[in-house]
Amino acid sequence: MSLDHLPTPCLLLDLATLKRNIARMAAAVARHPGVQLRPHMKTAKSAAVAELAAPGGGPITVSTLAEARYFAAHGFRDQIYAVGITPSKLDAVAALNAEGAEIRIITDDLETAQAIAAHPGRLPTLIEVDIGEGRAGVAPDGEALLAIGAALGAKLAGVLSHSGHSYAGRSEAAMAELAEIERAGIVLAATRLREAGHVVSVVSAGASPTAMYAAHLDGVTEMRAGVYMMGDLLQAQLGVHPLEDIAVTVLTSVTGRYPARNAVLVDAGALALSKDRSTEAAPRDWKFGRVLDAAGQPSLGDAMVVRVHQEHGEVRAAEGGTLPMDQLRVGTRLRVAPNHVCLTAAAHPHYHVLDESGRVVAVWDRVNFW
Repeated sequence: MSLDHLPTPCLLLDLATLKRNIARMAAAVARHPGVQLRPHMKTAKSAAVAELAAPGGGPITVSTLAEARYFAAHGFRDQIYAVGITPSKLDAVAALNAEGAEIRIITDDLETAQAIAAHPGRLPTLIEVDIGEGRAGVAPDGEALLAIGAALGAKLAGVLSHSGHSYAGRSEAAMAELAEIERAGIVLAATRLREAGHVVSVVSAGASPTAMYAAHLDGVTEMRAGVYMMGDLLQAQLGVHPLEDIAVTVLTSVTGRYPARNAVLVDAGALALSKDRSTEAAPRDWKFGRVLDAAGQPSLGDAMVVRVHQEHGEVRAAEGGTLPMDQLRVGTRLRVAPNHVCLTAAAHPHYHVLDESGRVVAVWDRVNFW
């Protein structure tokens, strides 16, 4: 099938680029003996992608119960459900584990830890540790860490951190420095728990930038990263992958031409692209996405989606440039590379998978929602 036969907007996935991105991260983590890559499937949400990123059934990371069920049903039983658990979800996780899965949960809350310990099901738990992001987790040198460890008792499986603040890094050296801060913090947490008499088998850290650029990972057992598989404009500016290695784009059609203001409208708006401006503070702000031609090439120069409404995107050339209006008649197919692929992909039910010739060779499902 050619792109001309697809409805727009829809999600495209370039298979060769996906494989290249997966191989690049696998090689980066393989530099660290004893450290396992645990790909985070929160972006891909696809068993077909997981089979490439974590062949043989895992290990993987998930972010929703829907993902946990879906991936377990597809043979990926070794999972970390990397969002703070609530007591109301314990029965669901315990049921999956009773059916043969090995899903570890996380918490940073003492009362929740007590509920986990009191639950009759198998619920191996990681304590979430904050090493600088300021989103969730307990301090690695604080008393809450030991209190939660004591409350969990035999259900304590390890510690987990996320260096989401590494996305603010703007050089390899800066991201390596943040990776070392995370490594030192999570290892300190594990050491303190062990000194208190606990068994800590999992020391789980990571984000795509730190997984790519960590200088060493002594004391860490695994790195979690996910967005690297698909790539996006922010990850490209962080150096996680080259700009041309964004595997996911949104196919869209021109719906209106406005030469007087040097703009065209397309049928990919906020619902198809998201309104995330994750590149706004980056060296290059791509507004709501970089616009490519139907073959995925930058033949329109640095054109970008400058404004979005629910179902409309307005495309303009970069400042000082002009759009080739003679090439942009109504119905012309274009592709938009996203700022933040996690949010863009979440708007779509499946991927149209492209081979190296740009033809659609498969449709891969996604598990959306919760």
